[in-house]
Amino acid sequence: MEFADTERLKFSYITADEADFLWELDQDEEVMKHLNGGVKTTREEIETVFLPRLAAYANPALGWGLWKVILKDSDEPIGWILVRPYGFFTSHPEVDNIELGWRFKRAFWGKGYATEAAQGIRDGLASTGISKFSAVTLPENENSIAIMKKLGMTYSHSQFYEDSVFSEDVVVYSQCV
Repeated sequence: MEFADTERLKFSYITADEADFLWELDQDEEVMKHLNGGVKTTREEIETVFLPRLAAYANPALGWGLWKVILKDSDEPIGWILVRPYGFFTSHPEVDNIELGWRFKRAFWGKGYATEAAQGIRDGLASTGISKFSAVTLPENENSIAIMKKLGMTYSHSQFYEDSVFSEDVVVYSQCV
């Protein structure tokens, strides 16, 4: 699957060959603040945890995986959009409910890139018949919640989310298109 460019952005499917980019993005404590309390990801964690998890849900034909977000005017990679079935790493994954997530370099926060990218990916997936989308974050992550609302998502519920690497109370926002 491919996704159409947006006004300012283009997308590229992330593979294990892009471990350097994934590691670089995780080296800012502010980027990691609402993921793990601000701890930078080690190179070993990228190789032994992050990439195997990505491989578990990656399905390029369905658009599942990570999509590098690149500025069209400079070819600079600025972040990524996650696409996978909601609850993939739990005992009850929902293949008819696609989870969207995002991580961007701090220098590109507050410019509408995450919203534009997530909207472009969501619209591309919706054109294939997918009609439900969700996003998850910690309750105090006001910036991500603002993006969810800009995407048209509304608060669905709070829950304790746990898988092999994450264990936190989260809020879930969803949208049917």
